[in-house]
Amino acid sequence: MITAVDLRAGMTFIQDGKLIKVLEASHHKPGKGNTVMRMKLRDVRTGATYDTTFRPDEKFEKAHIDTKTVQYLYTMDDTGFFMDLETYEQYEIPTENIEDEMKFILENMEVKIQFYGSEVIGVQLPSTVVLRVAETQPSIKGATVTGSGKPATMETGLVVNVPDFIEAGELLEINTSEGTYQKRAGK
Repeated sequence: MITAVDLRAGMTFIQDGKLIKVLEASHHKPGKGNTVMRMKLRDVRTGATYDTTFRPDEKFEKAHIDTKTVQYLYTMDDTGFFMDLETYEQYEIPTENIEDEMKFILENMEVKIQFYGSEVIGVQLPSTVVLRVAETQPSIKGATVTGSGKPATMETGLVVNVPDFIEAGELLEINTSEGTYQKRAGK
């Protein structure tokens, strides 16, 4: 069992027979009354997301999630195809269940898929990925790191705010948990 105050983003628990993944979790202390845990949750099986609050002492059954390293192959007809590199077994995941994660995944990239028992429930990304800038405004001569930045569309369609000196075609390291620019990774 796990209490609501111990739930963090990325954790999975069982509530009313449903498999629920925590997308965001924060303490909230209203002006009057008791502290509550504000949560943004996703039903793993249906993909539905919703916001809710829990008392910090509420208890939930923690779901035991296993992971396996696989290679992302391709997407076809709203389904992502992944392959186990040892057994060559293929797994299919509806893209609506991994919509946010797909913004960080390129073909042939290795990721971990998550299992609840024998059921494939999602994708676990590495902490950072390297993506190429597909489109951005031209760099500004004399731009510094401290500038306000500009939006850049990555090759996966992800839009990230980057420093003004970044140009199209550059490889950037992107933090997958926050979707933010970390540093240049080459050309």
